[in-house]
Amino acid sequence: MLDVVIAAGSPLERGTDVTGQVSLRQGGSAATTARWLARLGARATLVCAVGRDPIGRALVESIEADGVRVRASRVAGAATGRIGVVVAPGGERSFVADRGAADALRPDDLRPAWVAGDGLHLPAYSLLGSPLGEAGRRAIELARAAGAVVSLDLASAAPLLAKGRRAAQRLVADAAPDLLFATLAEAEALLGSSDLLRLLDAAPLAVLKRGAGGATILVHGAAGPLRFDVATAPLNPADTTGAGDAFDAGFLASFLAAPADTRMRPAALRRAALAAHRAAARQLSSPVAELRLR
Repeated sequence: MLDVVIAAGSPLERGTDVTGQVSLRQGGSAATTARWLARLGARATLVCAVGRDPIGRALVESIEADGVRVRASRVAGAATGRIGVVVAPGGERSFVADRGAADALRPDDLRPAWVAGDGLHLPAYSLLGSPLGEAGRRAIELARAAGAVVSLDLASAAPLLAKGRRAAQRLVADAAPDLLFATLAEAEALLGSSDLLRLLDAAPLAVLKRGAGGATILVHGAAGPLRFDVATAPLNPADTTGAGDAFDAGFLASFLAAPADTRMRPAALRRAALAAHRAAARQLSSPVAELRLR
């Protein structure tokens, strides 16, 4: 996805101008997670759909430059997806999505070898709509057959809950992820309550991203459900775009590198949460290159 990032230097004023910055960046939740996995030394493959247009070509070239293998379906007659990201002073973001070709990935576009690694990671967007939703579910089937860990990020509450809370809960339950990522707001929106341990009905491990508050880990322990917090150094970024996806990458890189029989232990999960925070901090502190169109 192309991110068109609009960062206002002062609060927006109706009917007139304010100064700020407008930039074109590589976006897309899955793509940003793949980029950070590669930057952290993992072998990452991005499976996606883009249009047959200069934006799609530039996005693929940009992420390949970071070492990500891209398996892109190039869709005729559809523009590459774009997201307008409006960043308010203080870093809070709002989005306008024009998903275009991104939603056109089909189940028969997939190849088993593309999802035969240690893990398959999907944002919830990949389970919504048609044919993309069917492609996401097919990817899970192929990954399960290959013995891969399946992780799911709730990504954004509004699209996930567009058909109601029960439909969203069924969608997550049917995906049956081994690992669930969410922000506190996304988790409470999905559950309809603040009883966060109910996330363990959907996955044996849930990681809640709390921004400056660190992370909360929920896991099925030997003696029952276990909840603990991992504190991290707070940051005050001007733009938090991509930080959650980098967090996922940092956690997954650490989690999947650990021996399978130790991954669910609190010590290993703490290490993974701290690795996730470090990756998010790098995303927040690194200069973001403008996407080059040719």
